Amino acid sequence: MSDGQTLRLFVHVEEPSMKEALDSLLPSLLPASRVEVKIIDHGSKKALLSNVPDRLRGYAKWADPALRVLVLVDRDDDDCRALKIGLEAAALSAGLASKTAPDRRGKFQVVNRIVIEELEAWFLGDIDALAESYPGVPPSLARKAAFRDPDAVRGGTWEALSRVLKTAGHYVGSDRLPKI
Repeated sequence: MSDGQTLRLFVHVEEPSMKEALDSLLPSLLPASRVEVKIIDHGSKKALLSNVPDRLRGYAKWADPALRVLVLVDRDDDDCRALKIGLEAAALSAGLASKTAPDRRGKFQVVNRIVIEELEAWFLGDIDALAESYPGVPPSLARKAAFRDPDAVRGGTWEALSRVLKTAGHYVGSDRLPKI
């Protein structure tokens, strides 16, 4: 904010793994002196979608110009447009402007985002960091056509990440990668 006021950002997520990822990422992306962040893990997509309308109504009662809300929900097999319409309707019903539907001055408090691909795509999006964190993962992986677009990895991103890590000697013998 231009007046030096600290923003209060509430991030709503549906699962612990997204909270953990954001707990690690956001401090390097947002200056702590300008943005106070609270990440709320609802435990499931169903709970997030059920809880967010009430939370938005509660935020609207604060009338805090420094308030910002980010809602992140996985698409899974749902219709993206239907999810977005539902989230936008919740913001509108609460009396909060969203990035999609800002107020007449172009200001907004809520940003609703549909997470199209799995969290694992974020890891495949930075092969250098993956190779640094997991010895044996070749940095050259980023040059392979199958990994150039992490959101378009065929056969599923968590499956691809699992194969890459197992080939490098990690999580061998495990059916699934740890979520956190």
